[in-house]
Amino acid sequence: MQKGAELYRGKAKTVFLTDQADLLVLEFRDDTSAFDGEKIEQLERKGEVNNKFNHFIMQQIEAAGVQTQVQSLLSDTESLVKKLKMIPVECVLRNYAAGSLCRRLGVQEGVTLNPPTFEFFLKNDALHDPMINESHIIGFNWASQAQIDEMKALTFKVNSVLSPLFAKGGMLLVDFKLEFGVDAKGQIILGDEFTPDGCRLWDSETKRKLDKDRFRQGLGSVVESYIEVARRIGLAL
Repeated sequence: MQKGAELYRGKAKTVFLTDQADLLVLEFRDDTSAFDGEKIEQLERKGEVNNKFNHFIMQQIEAAGVQTQVQSLLSDTESLVKKLKMIPVECVLRNYAAGSLCRRLGVQEGVTLNPPTFEFFLKNDALHDPMINESHIIGFNWASQAQIDEMKALTFKVNSVLSPLFAKGGMLLVDFKLEFGVDAKGQIILGDEFTPDGCRLWDSETKRKLDKDRFRQGLGSVVESYIEVARRIGLAL
């Protein structure tokens, strides 16, 4: 497998073509952004930490029967991934109230949501990822009803796998977002990443934040907290 030209450059990751049409190289960079790119910094080792963290988490998800695009680690900052046609929708599951949910509904941070809530958002930085519903998704042909149902079911399954994993490490999986794509066979596959950049994790006892909110809120020790999360779930970095 030979790494080819750059295909896409996001806020924190770069995607490269390879000499195999169905495979891509996903590079995690040290770039860190918040508020749709309004706040950007370079944090040493963040790319390496997120790459290895994502590979570890995707292995746990694969073992539970959910297909992911991650194939293998290539280097400290690169992974080999399956090429997907990404669905421009973010699936967000919330176990506890935090972030935009509190701002929208005026509810207190940390309230337990039982059962967990599920929301769709359009993946569009220019529009600040607006909240959407199933009618929007079907009406604009972003996904079919069958694909919507599968993405929702897989999101809840991921929650059932990862919530206990983090709980064993003394953490609450507060919320997270997932993105899905379609492979050449038409199958729904979990894509993008699962790292502390795209979820909220709190210490179970102290409620200390261990995720990207440390960057958003200027709390410091961002990468150090990511490494702590990894250590707590059995990944040495």
